[in-house]
Amino acid sequence: MTRLCRLLAALALVLTAGCTGGSGSSPATPGPSHSTPGPSPSTPRASPARPGEAGFPDAGTTGPRIPLTPHSTGDISVRTDGTVIRGWDITGSLDIYANDVTIIDSRITSTNWWGVNLRPGHSGLRVLHTTVTAVPGKGPDNGGVDYAVSNMGTSSVEVGWCDISVFGNALSMGQGHLHDNYVHDLVPFHNNGGEWQHTDAVISGGGGKGKLVIRHNTLLNSVAVDRGASAAVGLFADTGHVSDTVIDDNLLAGGAYALYGGGDGATGIKVTNNVFSTRYHRNSGGYGAVTAWNAGDSGNVWRGNRFSDGTPITPEPAG
Repeated sequence: MTRLCRLLAALALVLTAGCTGGSGSSPATPGPSHSTPGPSPSTPRASPARPGEAGFPDAGTTGPRIPLTPHSTGDISVRTDGTVIRGWDITGSLDIYANDVTIIDSRITSTNWWGVNLRPGHSGLRVLHTTVTAVPGKGPDNGGVDYAVSNMGTSSVEVGWCDISVFGNALSMGQGHLHDNYVHDLVPFHNNGGEWQHTDAVISGGGGKGKLVIRHNTLLNSVAVDRGASAAVGLFADTGHVSDTVIDDNLLAGGAYALYGGGDGATGIKVTNNVFSTRYHRNSGGYGAVTAWNAGDSGNVWRGNRFSDGTPITPEPAG
């Protein structure tokens, strides 16, 4: 991997601990290998929240709670355990090579592959009350940006009360605790391969050993299916079977399907009490609310899921 090193000696990092230069110039995680089926519906038009969608996270309940100080850091690496970044308005990205790092009450505007990326061998990352966004057309993937928060590490990553937009695959991880976030306004782009990048508000590639909890988020994917929209929540068996995942009390909308449920071999998937909004498509996703739901394997639970008007949703079997 080619590394673009930036030494930030002139910047006094007013943190609990320090940062040093350079983040990688290649994607944090492999791109999804799934494909979007069938002919593409027309471009969805954004519309306001429907009755029955109140009480979910939005711009008023997410993002920083304190005034911010601008820091044009560029793309930097955090290498000291226990670092706390608070109150920063960062123009750049954060690559985490340390344990127990907290980013709180901040804003990150990236033109890198990611906004925040936890590297392999490290753990304990928390991203709280933070806006993570990017500059459309300025990213390294043919102008695109791929991951708002990516977990390549060895433990759960907590992302809470965050306002996240623009990135193709906003929250990318097989294990983590994602709660009270507002993911919206994903931006389509042709990737370096010349194809429309798949877009997902949350994506998991399977094969993880830890637990993934997705609870009380607003997860919107307004991208048109013919421009790469995949899911609001995409559980894909790209690197192994999907397991041990909780999707509870979320507002989901958009994508080819609003939810990809893990498919054959998925176990321990609990999907409960979610509202599937019809603000972009009449069936929540372009082709429907849910696909690849494996009702037959161990520990899979589907309960209390409904459209915005209260109509219950019963998924078709996987396959």
